[in-house]
Amino acid sequence: MRGLHADTGYLLYRLGLRSGQLFNTFLQESGLRLRHYALLRFLATTEGALQRELSSRLGYDPSAIVGLVDDLEKLGFAERRPAPDDRRSRIVVLSEEGRAFLRDTDEAGLRVTNDLLQPLDPAERATLHALLQRVAETELNS
Repeated sequence: MRGLHADTGYLLYRLGLRSGQLFNTFLQESGLRLRHYALLRFLATTEGALQRELSSRLGYDPSAIVGLVDDLEKLGFAERRPAPDDRRSRIVVLSEEGRAFLRDTDEAGLRVTNDLLQPLDPAERATLHALLQRVAETELNS
């Protein structure tokens, strides 16, 4: 009989939980959670996105996106604007305050990742990242 640590899926699940706990602890001071952070990080890669696009890209329920965007708007980190190609639709855009927050949290985010990956040397971390990125891209594009 195989132990739990012999199951790669279980290990990914456990490490994902631990990573989430570490990130949520780090974000607690700002009043944000990992879901907010993920949304901000995604918005930093776009010129804006429809809420339904955020829902599908991040894998969050559409009703959760509304609340997350509301929270980020209250903090001044994001704003809803009319979509350029359809004035009836609204896109969510990262504000300058949101960009500044991400810049300010980059170092702390790296510390969280480094704490989690402490047992690995730099080459192993790079290999792990490349492999996870390949799996994630395949999964997200399917």
